[in-house]
Amino acid sequence: MPHGGAPTGGGTVAGVAIDVTPLTPAIGAEIGNFDVSTAGDSPADVAEVRQALLDHHVLVFRDQNVDREQHKAFGRLFGELHIHPSKRGPDAKGDPEIFSVKADENSVRNNGGRWHSDVSCDDMPPMGSILHLKTAPPQGGDTMFANMHLAFETLSEPIREMLVGLTAYHDGLQDLRWYGYEPQPGFSYPATSHPVVVTHPDTRRPLLFVNPAFTSRIEGLSDHESTALLAMLFDHVAQTPTLHCRVQWEPGTLVFWDNQCTQHFAVWDYYPHKRHGERVTIAGTEQPQAVGAGGVA
Repeated sequence: MPHGGAPTGGGTVAGVAIDVTPLTPAIGAEIGNFDVSTAGDSPADVAEVRQALLDHHVLVFRDQNVDREQHKAFGRLFGELHIHPSKRGPDAKGDPEIFSVKADENSVRNNGGRWHSDVSCDDMPPMGSILHLKTAPPQGGDTMFANMHLAFETLSEPIREMLVGLTAYHDGLQDLRWYGYEPQPGFSYPATSHPVVVTHPDTRRPLLFVNPAFTSRIEGLSDHESTALLAMLFDHVAQTPTLHCRVQWEPGTLVFWDNQCTQHFAVWDYYPHKRHGERVTIAGTEQPQAVGAGGVA
């Protein structure tokens, strides 16, 4: 069910070309004629998907009938799986490589209910996330994604120059407390500092790397300066529609996003209905590098 744009790209599944249909010129594409459950059978097809992710940052696969092991196997084609902080304690329950995303009539807040990149508070944040929806509400429940390369590039030159060289503090407890939780005994949530402007580890293209879920302050600035600057950057991401695409979910929809250069926002407009999915997350391979540190002038 393509949502606009002309199919591009190559690759095959059982002799059928993989279709790459852009959602917007800025971000997102639907991938057609691709079976996630058998993706490992064709390294060439995996390479096509990897390139499509670099090109479009968010990939949407429809009608994917995969179980947990197939879901995890697909993720491992792109790297080791990341374990969420909530699964790192000694008494963690369930499969540590599966993160449940759920909201229903008993929820106070929904998973991902503000703009963020997943677990940016980690010393080495995840490379990507793959969410497979199990239950969709009858209406609503879309996810919005933003291109953080463009978020940086569409700022004025004086602001871009000011941001390069700044460092921001990302605090996992800030996100946890937004949901109304405190860490359970034996669990600890990471916190670390990252450059405000980083380069993508594969393309070395610069991008904005702060988000309202985890970023608590910009280091070296006064509280007033930090609050004002972060508010401006957060508003820029949230209120610039040309940075965005919007994914409509159905049961069986699977979405793979590049967590390094996107943010996302799960719209909670379906209360009291239920929305449930399972996410596999792919570990990053390097710490975020500041502009100039990874070969970019």
